[in-house]
Amino acid sequence: MKFEDYSISFEIKKNLAKQDFRRPTDIQFKAIPPILKGEDVLAIAQTGTGKTAAFAIPVIHKIQRAKKVGRADGIKCLVMAPTHELVQQITEVFKSIAQNTGVKSTGIIGGVEQAPQIDELQSGVDILVATPGRLFDLVSQGYINLHRVDTLILDEADYMLDLGFIKDINDLIRFLPKKRQTLFFSATINPKIKKLAYSLVSRPIRIQVSPKDPVAKNIEHKVAYIEMDDKRAFLERLVDENPESKILVFVRTKVRAERVKKAMERVKIESETIHSDKEQEERTITLDRFKRGYVKLLITTDVSARGIDIPNVDFVVNYDLPEVVENYVHRVGRTGRGSKKGQAISFSSSDEKDLLAEIETFLGKEITVLEIERNAYRETLDFTKDTDNNWKKLLRDNEKELRNFKAKKKK
Repeated sequence: MKFEDYSISFEIKKNLAKQDFRRPTDIQFKAIPPILKGEDVLAIAQTGTGKTAAFAIPVIHKIQRAKKVGRADGIKCLVMAPTHELVQQITEVFKSIAQNTGVKSTGIIGGVEQAPQIDELQSGVDILVATPGRLFDLVSQGYINLHRVDTLILDEADYMLDLGFIKDINDLIRFLPKKRQTLFFSATINPKIKKLAYSLVSRPIRIQVSPKDPVAKNIEHKVAYIEMDDKRAFLERLVDENPESKILVFVRTKVRAERVKKAMERVKIESETIHSDKEQEERTITLDRFKRGYVKLLITTDVSARGIDIPNVDFVVNYDLPEVVENYVHRVGRTGRGSKKGQAISFSSSDEKDLLAEIETFLGKEITVLEIERNAYRETLDFTKDTDNNWKKLLRDNEKELRNFKAKKKK
């Protein structure tokens, strides 16, 4: 089935064709019809499968149709998402699909001035995408009225729970009409999120895509056994051997992100970082530069793991293995999106073996080991341009000279 065969407006079809969306993905094929009918949906789908368009297409069509019959103005659809980057991305998708439909979308996030957001809201909005914290603030201040909301969408709701947004979500629900359509979209589900979902939905259509394999099939997974202090040299080598590739590197903490960036600077490799200590404007600019290919190496914490659509990422590197196994799925989902091929490489130190075992159990399969011969391992350390690592080479050279000297003396 093609998008042109769906009962959606001509303008939406034209916008989809412009973006080269010809046929729906599995999640779109399964979710669009029940959403168009007004049914509640609980959808679990691996990342990179087109979840955002799966709810954006039918929601825009329904609002456009309602506006044509003179329905009262006001926010008709509310989308809640866990991170600033995800809110911005979802808003972009809504805007691109809604061109020339008369349906207006905007996104609001914390960490920036609220005055421009208030001005945007007061100019009239049909679809509001927001992080729960800023949304609750503006609702409490009286700048947002949710009494005309027909559709509530929670995207990556399990991550919102992990970030502690559960109270904001529950507090916001009381401002919404009881009679509404509720949609849940996530790559993973757990007992807590299931409890929240079923407290909000009414006889939902449950959709699950690729339940046996939580990650896309077109991602090649590999693990290399590399000690913690040696990882920077192997990242340097990966970048040097793939100079045109776009590489997204995940680390455990924001301090680690800056340390890895400095290590790359010492070997003359340009990189950028994204983490929670960065101002929102800086994060937005950095992500845009990486998306456009102006910078090829982006080092980030899990703030960029959820749902962010970054085109043409060739490698995802788990520089540090994630402590929450589900985050492995979200991290590697930044590559191999749609029909593209991608590679996920994990650097596992001896201290991370238990984490690796947990990830493999979650995936239901072992990750292919990237064998590194002892000489190749040593050469990688010896030939790094990082002066902080070169002292190891000096020690080994001294030990080798000492052994040679002793051997000659014996002769």
